[in-house]
Amino acid sequence: MIRMLIYAALLLALAFGIYMLQETPGSVVLTYGGYEYRVTLAKAAGLLAGIIAVAMILWTLVRLLFRLPSLIALSNRMRRRNRGYGAVSRGLVSVGIGDRRAAVRHAVEAERLLGREPMALLLKAQAAQLSGDRAAAEAAFRRMLETPETRVLGLRGLYVEARRNDGAVARRFVEEAYRLAPATPWAAEALLEYRSGDRDWRGARAVVDENASRRIIDRDLAKKQKAALLTAEALDLAEKSPDQAFASASEALKLNPGLVPAAVAVARRLIARGDLSKATRVLEGAWKLEPHPDLAEAYLGVRLGDSSHDKLKRARQLARLMPGAREAKLTLAQALIDAREFVEARQVLEALVLDQPTVRVCQLMAELEERDAGHAGMVRKWLSRAGHAPRDPAWVADGYVSDHWLPISPVTGRLDAFVWTTPPQSIEAKVRASIDADRHEPAAEPVSVEMQATPAAAAPVAPVETHAAIPVALPAPAPTAAPPPDDGALTSADGLPHLPDDPGPRRPDAAPRKRWRLFS
Repeated sequence: MIRMLIYAALLLALAFGIYMLQETPGSVVLTYGGYEYRVTLAKAAGLLAGIIAVAMILWTLVRLLFRLPSLIALSNRMRRRNRGYGAVSRGLVSVGIGDRRAAVRHAVEAERLLGREPMALLLKAQAAQLSGDRAAAEAAFRRMLETPETRVLGLRGLYVEARRNDGAVARRFVEEAYRLAPATPWAAEALLEYRSGDRDWRGARAVVDENASRRIIDRDLAKKQKAALLTAEALDLAEKSPDQAFASASEALKLNPGLVPAAVAVARRLIARGDLSKATRVLEGAWKLEPHPDLAEAYLGVRLGDSSHDKLKRARQLARLMPGAREAKLTLAQALIDAREFVEARQVLEALVLDQPTVRVCQLMAELEERDAGHAGMVRKWLSRAGHAPRDPAWVADGYVSDHWLPISPVTGRLDAFVWTTPPQSIEAKVRASIDADRHEPAAEPVSVEMQATPAAAAPVAPVETHAAIPVALPAPAPTAAPPPDDGALTSADGLPHLPDDPGPRRPDAAPRKRWRLFS
């Protein structure tokens, strides 16, 4: 709207100027060679405007004539540039679909037309990588180092190539790229992995702080990574400098209150100082966020020399804090067994068995049977079930399962990769579980008090190969006696019903058993 008003004002001013020239009396006289030319003022102004316009047209034509060679050269360059970028586009498409020959052909054409253009060099490097020519790819990336605009891109390509063969050279490329462009995400992430792998926790924290300040990562992720680095530093300094380790673990716990190793480290140092109440509060706060066996172990051992009943009281306190947590029930069951409260321990474990019996549940049931009644058959039964029961939660990172927390993943080198979760179940365990489900067998059979009071077996107990990770001692075999009468049911030597996982000794007069095979 404003532009329209300006144009209208200019037109009005021009019209008013022409009107004034026509209405103003006067003339312009030009004398040349004894001749006198007289015209009105309006005609003189029009003649002057015409002369200016003709002069401008002639100057434009002369200028175009002199610039014609350069314009032709510019047109040729633009045409070559367009053809080159077309070759780059077709080459990138060929790289994307995996057409090696077409990618190399288009890369050669793009380099011929564009020369050292960044896109042409990038296409050449990617085509060389696709065809397996590492030397050509490295040469293309090194040519990118000659131009400031493509230097970081060339360093990334050289880093990717060197990472497969020489880690030291790859690290130098990463450090150079991080120095030139600290805001580059790949350089910051790679440098963080290198410093974490070297256990340079302070240098790694500096990288995390720089990434957070440049907003490469968000604040929550930065806090978690910094807490992991501080915890790793505390674990390294636990024996050399306990006070410094305590300070690092305390700072890590402030950044991530649910970090289990940091809470355990802080609590153990407080216990060593004699501040048991503060250690208890630290462990209880972490327990509410993440019930974990390490927290339970540290909590039950806060006071050295406590009896099993004292530890049972503390286990009940953990169970009250998190009543529905599975780890709280397992901790309580172990404390009840240690305190020889077998009846209550059986109630707690039977509830877990009905839910989903894991390896630890089966181990605790075997320990309960061995310590309560000494039934070898029931011990074998639960140990056999533990061999193919679902696994309990563990520290897992990138498919790697660890018994202890680690700051970085051994597989990928990623920081703070370990999470407390259920690891993947083995194929054999899945097959056994599917067979049990097809047979409609219960997860576990609750054992009544009358069954526990059954006399020991008369026949000697057959040796059973136990799982390597479950070192539970078996009772000594009972003296030999006459076999029980055959009542038509398949029973073991100790009078207990057989499970398919625990066949036990077979009587000569028993009917043939049906055998299950895991794999056909």
